[in-house]
Amino acid sequence: MAKTIKYYIVAADALPEIFVKVAEAKRMMQTGEVDTVGAATRLAGISRSAFYKYKDSVQPFNDMKSEHIITFYAMLKDTAGVLSRVLSVFASSGANILTINQSIPTNGCAAVTISAETSEMAESLEQLLADVAALDGVVKFEILAG
Repeated sequence: MAKTIKYYIVAADALPEIFVKVAEAKRMMQTGEVDTVGAATRLAGISRSAFYKYKDSVQPFNDMKSEHIITFYAMLKDTAGVLSRVLSVFASSGANILTINQSIPTNGCAAVTISAETSEMAESLEQLLADVAALDGVVKFEILAG
């Protein structure tokens, strides 16, 4: 019987340091900063055995989201232009918006879900989240599913 694998999205600062260092070593190898596992592990400050133990289990969320649809949740103030500014950030990032659903505003705010294809984004997912969250009129912005 095949073992079912579960995945979790966890903030990097909540992970044991070894997982973050393994991800960093993998990044260095993928980007060509280093040519060997030995060089990557030396720069990351981990042993080769730790790298090999965890390398297949540690994957940055940004890498896993390639060619995937991500659904975002936003709580926006009921002010003219707020949703337009949010959509402009998506457009400038290269995300392809697939659906937008907005509730009727109550108490001065509206809940909005945006589903987008993110594989062609020119910037990181983290940057998109930060850019939208910083907009005037955005009360909350986070990943709902993906």
